Amino acid sequence: MDLTPTRREFLGATTMAAAAAALRARRRPKLKLGFDNFSIRAMGWKADQLLDWAAKQKVDTVLFSDLNVYKDHTDASLAEVKKQADDLGIELQAGTGSICPTSGTWNKNLGTAEEHLRLTIRVAKALGSKAARCYLGRGDDRKMEGGIERHQEEVVKVCKAVKSYAVDSGVKIAIENHAGDQQAWELARLIEEAGKDYVGATIDSGNATWALEDPAVNLEILGPYAVSAGIRDSAVWESANGATVQWTAMGDGQVDWKAYFARFAELCPGCPVQLEIISGFNREFPYLRDDFWKPWPKVRGHEFARFVAMAKKGKPREAWKPPAGEDRRKADQAFQLAELEKSLKYCREVLGLGLKS
Repeated sequence: MDLTPTRREFLGATTMAAAAAALRARRRPKLKLGFDNFSIRAMGWKADQLLDWAAKQKVDTVLFSDLNVYKDHTDASLAEVKKQADDLGIELQAGTGSICPTSGTWNKNLGTAEEHLRLTIRVAKALGSKAARCYLGRGDDRKMEGGIERHQEEVVKVCKAVKSYAVDSGVKIAIENHAGDQQAWELARLIEEAGKDYVGATIDSGNATWALEDPAVNLEILGPYAVSAGIRDSAVWESANGATVQWTAMGDGQVDWKAYFARFAELCPGCPVQLEIISGFNREFPYLRDDFWKPWPKVRGHEFARFVAMAKKGKPREAWKPPAGEDRRKADQAFQLAELEKSLKYCREVLGLGLKS
């Protein structure tokens, strides 16, 4: 029997394959793609240099996640940054660090917490950013007296103190799940208490793993609140005392990004995908030790089980080390640039993200 397809059958199959490919392309989430300047922090670049590099990468957005990236905070200086971004066709988001005066990450150099947040909102408005990214603190804050709830109460107070200013500015305060400070449900509770009409989330997939969460679980909870993002991949594996996490470039970890961004597009379609690549080191979470759990008294079992399942699928990885004899600063710069460039390429070519070719 001759099973060789006829020309008509071949053309028909080719046409159907092309139609299927086109349908898949249409179903891909049309999400803006960009990066957080912290991804290439070793470069020490200011806003103008970052924007020039961003234009070469053909990204849609850039998140300036700190206030030191600008020459100064005058209206004239910020207007120059916005004009440069507009001319390059790049959307900006603005941010800062901790706005919690009781956190160990609190920086007193920018005035009171209220003054600090007001400044961030003013910068965001000047740049045309609809979000002002900030955070509570870090995982060690959970160990302080009063636990994480004490710090959450302070953040709620700070947010409420600037509510009218934020609303009048058209800027939403975007609190990040940062460095293991809060699990997704805890941050969602904070946002609801402060007021979700003017407070939202900066969703960070990497920080989710530092809070004993599967990034997919974190997305389900924080996605509806997200107005900004810091995205990176993670590898998780079982280790002697619990599990170890290594943040990685996109595609080098264990997250199912196709499923993640399909859901991301449904839950927060207006939120840009901004890569915050921080890779190369390992951190163990010794949850097999009894003393580990004191700062985590209310972890939800069904969500923690997803993190454990993630760890069971992972395999140990070595931490990155700079080449022997190479200057550490130059090695860090080269590594960070390569990790971000690789991640942007993966997001475009494998995931179909980004509005620019």
